[in-house]
Amino acid sequence: MENLYERDLAGAQFTRPCGGNNGTEGGEACVELAAIPGTADAFALRDSKNPNAGTLRFTGDELRAAGMSTI
Repeated sequence: MENLYERDLAGAQFTRPCGGNNGTEGGEACVELAAIPGTADAFALRDSKNPNAGTLRFTGDELRAAGMSTI
């Protein structure tokens, strides 16, 4: 299995799927998601409010198993 953390994210185009309430009035829980360049069906996920905090990386199968059906 390929180590997704070794892949460069240069050129990755993050989008912001939102949904759910984060416990604040009118607040939504948002993340930013991008396909990992040069890797089939693999994605980087980061916090939309703090994108410089780093990314988590997942295969498409892992994200779909967690309920993300819009990838």
